[in-house]
Amino acid sequence: MNAPAHRRLLADIGTVDAVGIESRVAKYATRSIKKASKIQGLKLAASMVDLTTLEGKDTAGKVASLCRKALTPHLGMDVPRPAAVCVYPSMVRHAAKHVKGSGVRIASVATAFPSGQAPLKTRLAEVRQAVADGADEIDMVINRGAFHQGEFQLVQDEIAAVLEACGDATLKVILETSELETYDNIRAASFIAMQVLRKGDFIKTSTGKTSSNATLANNQVMLDAIRDHFHATGIEIAMKPAGGIKTAKQSLHFLVAVKETLGDRWLNNTRYRFGASSLLNDLLRQLETQKTGSYQAPYTFTEDSSGY
Repeated sequence: MNAPAHRRLLADIGTVDAVGIESRVAKYATRSIKKASKIQGLKLAASMVDLTTLEGKDTAGKVASLCRKALTPHLGMDVPRPAAVCVYPSMVRHAAKHVKGSGVRIASVATAFPSGQAPLKTRLAEVRQAVADGADEIDMVINRGAFHQGEFQLVQDEIAAVLEACGDATLKVILETSELETYDNIRAASFIAMQVLRKGDFIKTSTGKTSSNATLANNQVMLDAIRDHFHATGIEIAMKPAGGIKTAKQSLHFLVAVKETLGDRWLNNTRYRFGASSLLNDLLRQLETQKTGSYQAPYTFTEDSSGY
């Protein structure tokens, strides 16, 4: 790490009180949400899911199955469709056959996901091809090696280049928080990204491909950064925690964090997403439980072919 550059950046944006963050998020898990408010929260969370398959064995047929799940999460249930389907660039054209024009967006991971270890020219070409094939959103990974060397301007310049390659497509910038290692680094990377992003672009915790992914704590660090950036600039940056969020109960804790940090303006799927496809079926089970009073077996709901 380039220590002087790191100190200058933190002096500009401020550091993170780690004890305070962890104490604060521990309280989110104590919130009790019941009855009509719980149903509203469960449906809101369902509308925020990016239904995802990111496996080497993905096929056109698997993507078609994922798209069918997105279009009809469960027969006979009044539940919103997820926000997007998220696939590898080579699968975008297959997803477009099924969901283009439906209101379900097509997201694609790019920039040599998940490592980001490819020449910039190659990463940009992948972005342009995904957009040309129909991607509405691009999930990119930052250059963590450059970040750890203190080459912050290079990290930011690469984000700006990807943003230009996106054209009108929404950009989600993946920080890979577990590889950033500290809350101060997560805050720093958030600001590096946000300083070149447009209103409605996202910062995102993780690829879902490391041992540690989204947590309430790293989510909170990023929400606080979004709040501070908004107060300074008026630009509304969106947020996406990804990986490790598997239960409806967890999703409600994350939504409490959003409401208490950013307010109702961020409680919609243009400002907040879950990169956690396996979450959807637990949300459906909980909604059915609220309706019938009995907890449904997992096989009651079709698989979503999730990758997270």
